[in-house]
Amino acid sequence: MSVRLTSVSRVVTTLSQSQARRIALAAQGFLDKPHEAPTMRTLNRTVERTGVLQVDSVNVLQRAHFMPLYSRMGAYDVDLLARASAGKPRRLVEYWAHVQALMPVELWPVMRHRMASYRTQKHKWWGSEVSEALIANLMAEIKDRGASTARDLDDGLPRSKENWGWNWSATRRALDYLYMVGEVAIAGRNSQFEISYDLPERVLPPEVLAAPTPTLDEANRELVRRAARSHGVATARCLSDYYRMRLQPGAGNRATQGAIQDLLDEGELEPVRIEGWNRPAYLHRDARRPRKVGARSLLSPFDPVVWLRERTEKLFDFHYRIEIYTPAPKRQFGYYVLPFLLGEEIVGRVDLKADRQSGRLVVKAAYTEPHAPLETAEELSAELVRLAGWLGMDSLTVEPRGDLAPLLRS
Repeated sequence: MSVRLTSVSRVVTTLSQSQARRIALAAQGFLDKPHEAPTMRTLNRTVERTGVLQVDSVNVLQRAHFMPLYSRMGAYDVDLLARASAGKPRRLVEYWAHVQALMPVELWPVMRHRMASYRTQKHKWWGSEVSEALIANLMAEIKDRGASTARDLDDGLPRSKENWGWNWSATRRALDYLYMVGEVAIAGRNSQFEISYDLPERVLPPEVLAAPTPTLDEANRELVRRAARSHGVATARCLSDYYRMRLQPGAGNRATQGAIQDLLDEGELEPVRIEGWNRPAYLHRDARRPRKVGARSLLSPFDPVVWLRERTEKLFDFHYRIEIYTPAPKRQFGYYVLPFLLGEEIVGRVDLKADRQSGRLVVKAAYTEPHAPLETAEELSAELVRLAGWLGMDSLTVEPRGDLAPLLRS
């Protein structure tokens, strides 16, 4: 279906919600068949789809950056990601690309404007306790020691015990500043998930460090281009959120809109309308338009498909909020709830926990969506068995909470 706008000469295509949903899932890699034994090539292909992998410390099931790969690739050896993000040649590096995220190393030069903008706001974000003397001492220590954690480098300043979990030592704050402005890079993480910091020249490939810095407009255009490829079809808000341009000092919606217009002029983006959406949308010229998506995956709360809750509701008619930070009595569905994607629709949600001490994958609760098909329980059961195997869990336990739980228990 096409609609001709009277104010301009171009024809604007109208997509149904289902068409937009399938385009979005295809762009995210859900048309790619899971390999029996995923390789580094499989991982590279998957990261090309997602663009970045959000990093989060919550480990009730599996760390956030491992899950989107599993959702698209199937059961894989997590050492692949360790090699890509810490080995040589290094393919991925952590930076504030969405939020804390693993991104392809070639994005480092694109992020230099973001790094420079944080440098100008040092006192606003990190406070006066991050002194130039402390910074100089930390840089000298890292240069001498090599990759080091904040614990390794801590100068012994007393920590506040108030508001546990949110007060860092001056050393930790200074390292966070140095990381955000690009003076240090993340070399990896230890078994306690603590960050190891090192000089960029000891972390990143030399050709990445030697690459010229694009202009600010070029950098914004590259981020919007990548967001458009990963989304397939998206509004300006979707594109701005993917690399958190709206939170980038000095950028925001103005930078996104300018980049969108450039990409429209170049023919890389096409304006479209999506039924039920009240904002203009943009289709990437390379986006696939499948007639069917045969996915069956559990999605992490930090999966790009559900990052922007407004987009998730528009595409899937699925209202989703993570309840980790909600007091237990006020939670509606559970602590660590994963949406269940079946075909092109999100048909249920499951609160999961990997009980590593007992070797059990525990289904704390399971719920269907109103449009869930009859085979939902059977398909979810199969997916839970597959997930348990990947996590190394010996058994599966289903607790009696939620309308889907009795069907899983049987």
